Amino acid sequence: MRPNGEPEIVAGVVPAGGSILEFGSGVGRVTHPLVERGYQVVAVDESAEMLACVRGAETIRARIQDVRLDRRFDAVMLASQLVQTAGEQDRRGLLDACARHVAPGGSVLIQWLPPERHDTWHAGQGRTEGDLTIELAAVEEVSPGLFNATMRCTYGAKVWTQSFASRRLTDEELSDALAESGLRLERFLTGDRTWVLAVPTG
Repeated sequence: MRPNGEPEIVAGVVPAGGSILEFGSGVGRVTHPLVERGYQVVAVDESAEMLACVRGAETIRARIQDVRLDRRFDAVMLASQLVQTAGEQDRRGLLDACARHVAPGGSVLIQWLPPERHDTWHAGQGRTEGDLTIELAAVEEVSPGLFNATMRCTYGAKVWTQSFASRRLTDEELSDALAESGLRLERFLTGDRTWVLAVPTG
């Protein structure tokens, strides 16, 4: 099993051979093992350079909020705690994109940082998988519950950094945000509660 177990998490929810829309795919750290398992993956990212590293999946360069495909998927994935973007409007746009692309009876898999985990967030945290290293290069609480952070991604000889704001959300706030986009928090998929399963309410 891989350190974060994303392929195993997905396999526990999505039928074999199913279709997956992966938002924020990056260089394909999760995409590639999903393709190897036989899933039909569409990988979306804003970085053309990162998408150039993705193999075996259809790729789309776009802002997640702007994606409007004429199809729905067995599962939509929103990883990297993107749901905790600081602005409510941005968060709504991300969740709306998930909701309009998930098939009836399908699943939305969301990675988030539970409120208690923000208290242990610190620079230097990270992981290495093969040629890919992801590290929290810097983090600062700039106001109560609002953090500015920078992630560093190293893939072979290539290095990318991304700065972002992260809002501490309670379970209730997450549930409410999902409901506004027509999704329901079904259950937590991992013991550390960092992966959430949401389903369409309609």
